[in-house]
Amino acid sequence: MGSHRKLGVETSHRVAMLRNMTGDLIVNGRVVTTVTRAKELRRVAERTITLGKRGDLHARRQAAAYLYDKKAVSKLFEEVAPKYKDRNGGYTRILKLGPRRGDGAEMAIIELV
Repeated sequence: MGSHRKLGVETSHRVAMLRNMTGDLIVNGRVVTTVTRAKELRRVAERTITLGKRGDLHARRQAAAYLYDKKAVSKLFEEVAPKYKDRNGGYTRILKLGPRRGDGAEMAIIELV
């Protein structure tokens, strides 16, 4: 997997957060979060969509093991992945929104292209 950002939380929290955010991105098409989290989510989401493009049973089981939401798995394989069949990566776009009121964290929207 290589290097990753720690995002200031424990490993189990970070992994759970990224699994949830990946499911939300697939179901809703966009997620509003901090820039750092968006950049980390992009890595996970791109891998998951690539699994969806493979489309075989093993890929479906791997996606189901990672994503918490069964709806997200079916949407990934039936709607999202077929849309990108002719595209080699780059399924997401990060748009910066500026600082968050309160703590000044840089906010961003990550969306499916």
